[in-house]
Amino acid sequence: MLAKIAGINIPYSAKLNSRAKLKLTFLNRSTGAISIAKDCEIGTGTVINSYGGKIDIEKFVYIGEYVVIYGHGGVHIGANSLIAMHTCIVSSNHGIPGQNVPIRSMPDILLPVKIGTDVWIGTGCTILGGVTIGDGCVVGAGSIVTKDLPPYSISIGSPAKVIKYREP
Repeated sequence: MLAKIAGINIPYSAKLNSRAKLKLTFLNRSTGAISIAKDCEIGTGTVINSYGGKIDIEKFVYIGEYVVIYGHGGVHIGANSLIAMHTCIVSSNHGIPGQNVPIRSMPDILLPVKIGTDVWIGTGCTILGGVTIGDGCVVGAGSIVTKDLPPYSISIGSPAKVIKYREP
């Protein structure tokens, strides 16, 4: 284990670029946890922040440059997945109050994100809270995932829609 410091676990075989940032930030009196499995690669400028939730990255995951992962509600990324640069994964949302209440005053709504094994998320995607991306999915560049994607589907667009499935 390279580091097991106050809730962050990184094995020696993980490649963590020196400009990547792993942060444990308090939310609801918890710092959460970040766990990165063996043989993962985390690119330059990537920000992984627990915000009180748990972020679990399984083995052989590649996370490209300038990816942002916020773990408020929990994020799980399955083994052998690829997340291309400039992707944003957010596992929370805000309630929308009436006009006389500032939006900022609303508490976070925790919404877990689950990304299956062998998933490829293209450049510049946004993965919103509460979604599950099934095993073997491909998400086209620039897509915004707002709903669950079934296993082995190929989706594109804003919001992401399934256009076909990977062949057996």
